[in-house]
Amino acid sequence: MAKRRNIFQERLDKHIEELRELYLGLYDDEHAFEYFLGQLKKSYTARKQSLRKLDEKREADPGFYNSNKMLGMMLYTENFGGDLNGVREKLPYLKECGVNYLHLMPLLDSPEGKSDGGYAVSDFRKVRPDLGTMDDLEELTGACHRRGMMVCLDFVMNHTSEEHEWAKAARSGDIGAQQRYFFYDDWDIPNAYSKTLPEVFPETAPGNYTYLEDCNKIVMTSFYPFQWDLNYANPMVFNDMTDNLMYLANRGVDVVRLDAVPYIWKSLGTNCRNLPEVHVLVRMMNLACRIVCPGVILLGEVVMEPKEVVPYFGTPEKPECDMLYNVTTMCTIWHTLATRDVKLLRHQIEQIELLPANCLFQNYLRCHDDIGWGLDYGYLGWFGITEAPHKKYLNDYFTGRWPGSPARGELYNDSEVLRDARLCGTTASLCGIEAAIYERNENALVLGVAADIMLHALMFTLKGIPVLYSGDEIGMLNDYSYHEDPKKADDSRFIHRGKFDWELSEERNTEGTVQNIVFTRLSELEAIRKSNDVFRSDGDMFSVNAGSDQILGIGRSYGGKTLLGLFNFTPDYSKAVIENAAWDDLTEPDREFTQGEGTMTEYWLEPYGFRWLLK
Repeated sequence: MAKRRNIFQERLDKHIEELRELYLGLYDDEHAFEYFLGQLKKSYTARKQSLRKLDEKREADPGFYNSNKMLGMMLYTENFGGDLNGVREKLPYLKECGVNYLHLMPLLDSPEGKSDGGYAVSDFRKVRPDLGTMDDLEELTGACHRRGMMVCLDFVMNHTSEEHEWAKAARSGDIGAQQRYFFYDDWDIPNAYSKTLPEVFPETAPGNYTYLEDCNKIVMTSFYPFQWDLNYANPMVFNDMTDNLMYLANRGVDVVRLDAVPYIWKSLGTNCRNLPEVHVLVRMMNLACRIVCPGVILLGEVVMEPKEVVPYFGTPEKPECDMLYNVTTMCTIWHTLATRDVKLLRHQIEQIELLPANCLFQNYLRCHDDIGWGLDYGYLGWFGITEAPHKKYLNDYFTGRWPGSPARGELYNDSEVLRDARLCGTTASLCGIEAAIYERNENALVLGVAADIMLHALMFTLKGIPVLYSGDEIGMLNDYSYHEDPKKADDSRFIHRGKFDWELSEERNTEGTVQNIVFTRLSELEAIRKSNDVFRSDGDMFSVNAGSDQILGIGRSYGGKTLLGLFNFTPDYSKAVIENAAWDDLTEPDREFTQGEGTMTEYWLEPYGFRWLLK
């Protein structure tokens, strides 16, 4: 009889040498390492057979997420379906949207009123009671898998809620629990840290430490006073947090979003951001997944300048995060819409095209968070643009304060002192659809809808996985009702976190409505993307100079085919100058391409128009 394979041991043997070197190099604790390996084995043993089969399938095709058929959507469970069972009932709608990658915003247990939108977790193994149970989550992930859909869930790494069992024990005097955080008896060390440690929210949550009057202790709280930073210099923190990650993976979560990952290692005399130890920790978590659940993808949330983002991919041989948010491109797209000048966006695409093949981005126009203007001001400086005045212009433009601006948004963390406010609003409202409807301006509405669709077409063209924000597929507008809710009124991000309007969504079937135009056009573009391998994430992407600083040109190539994407960022007709070739127009297949003379030819785009040309 053939000996049964020990798959866990095979995977462990493949990675044990590197894992041991990294772990002991960081902690020098053999006992903690052996405990960690025991946790990995328990996690593998507990993994359901259906998930193991998914692992094997994805191991056989390690680049499965590079498919041009990938399309995501991020949503809040309570806003979209009421609870997890409600989301499960709405899966047919998501399939109609073409979605096969569902990103559920934070849903783990967190205290009401002190949750930071779910990012202050009190129990990593419990769903918020109003949203359901872990069994409900497993039912949902199983239903998604049967429909060929992946599920992404946020994993808050840097901190826990002050209501977490570790925090409660620490507060009551448990020394071992206190060692899981940064506890101090006086202000000497906190003050020393503060000399080089920036504040995350200087307006809403100034400082990096909180005094606990009930136990006469000081604890590090980089984000909010109710979020206590975990001390990853303690190996038991790393062990137990990795075990929590595996627990979620074993509930059927396919993509784990590592929240605020650059902050997880603290070192005196530094800014405690992007330190080398962070990369060691993330690489070890990646290895743990390769051993226990190799079908699981790690998505890193790294809201930093571009030079700090790329290292989180690791290397092709030793990857860290499998995928990262494309934060800078997102805010650069909105900068381009406001300035009608594509030079910065073109420059950024030129930088992305130089990245190694393993660099996969999650692309999006909007998400649950604000838009921070972390642009490349060094590059913009060559054109006379300086940071403070430009941020003010962008915020004025997108809040409708700038003369003639059609955009409608609100500022987040506005401060007259720092002048570093960020922006909130839905895609449709920022594109001008809201103002046009309110003003009953049909011409403006046509332009707003065109801009909205053009930006989505651009997102579909970028290298990586495109992810819609729930409601954008039907052009949902800002929700100003949060101003009337005392629990939300102080956080303008709720302007784009409104409940999904199911009644409005029915208008997607009524010809001529905004909802119908946006939904239908996006569906058509998704179908084109899924039918052409030239959009694969492992294909090449490159910048194309279209002969105008108002038109962005993007090239994609794969399997002997070349795609040229053209995007007009102005409300006027604009002329592109492109290679004279036998192009097929994918976006308007009935439109014949008229070739000019010589090697180059002129091609006109409508206001906020775009084209996908294939040869």
